[in-house]
Amino acid sequence: MNVNDVHKGIQKNKRLKRVGRGIGSGHGKTAGRGHKGQRSRSGFKQLPIFQGGGSPLVRRIPKRGFHNEFADSVAAINVGNLNEVFADGEEVNPETLKAKSVLRNRYDLLKILGDGELTKKLKVSAHKFSAGAKTKIEQAGGEVIVLPPRTPVREKQDRKKAERKAQQAQA
Repeated sequence: MNVNDVHKGIQKNKRLKRVGRGIGSGHGKTAGRGHKGQRSRSGFKQLPIFQGGGSPLVRRIPKRGFHNEFADSVAAINVGNLNEVFADGEEVNPETLKAKSVLRNRYDLLKILGDGELTKKLKVSAHKFSAGAKTKIEQAGGEVIVLPPRTPVREKQDRKKAERKAQQAQA
């Protein structure tokens, strides 16, 4: 294969199919809609779940449970994993975890769990700790720092609004 063959036959901007423009086009007369019937008429619409008049799959499958899209996403990491990744005396926090690419995905809260053994003295900062993780970190001579949870946007807006009102009252 040659370099000039790479783009052969590839159309960057494909032209629209112009239907109903005469017999010679191959899409004349009925414009690809066929003869008679609901689908041949203008203004025909069909639900995307329609399956030939039978009960569609979307309606046959039961809906169960609940998914709260506003819930905080919690990233969990075990004490044993921290022991493998970090050296003795290092500081563990969301920034260092991201720098060492331990936690790559987006999360709202960081929780440290107690699975595994911890032999190194670490200064661990997280939003939540399990009871087992807390004891293991402290037994190894480390330090546990509980970070404040993130404040929702609504609370920030309310706080700013109250501050503005207080400033206006003073002036």
